[in-house]
Amino acid sequence: MGTSVSASGYVPGMCRSIKTLRPPYVDSVTEDEMRAAALQYVRKVSGFRVPSARNAEAFDEAVDAVTEATRVLLEHVQVRAGARAG
Repeated sequence: MGTSVSASGYVPGMCRSIKTLRPPYVDSVTEDEMRAAALQYVRKVSGFRVPSARNAEAFDEAVDAVTEATRVLLEHVQVRAGARAG
């Protein structure tokens, strides 16, 4: 069962916390998971759960930028061998 994402990238009923997206906490990360984390970050920083029409473009661009930054980070981060969750 996948998460439904609207054309503007909003995930209805998404949890309020951002989960850790790197090993050993998860084996793999989906685009939806990175985008959900980015959306939560932008919501927290902006103070808007849903932006007004005049702020929607800036909000969506920020979510896109944070999603891409997350992808780059996860591609380059090095985790110690034998690291444990917790």
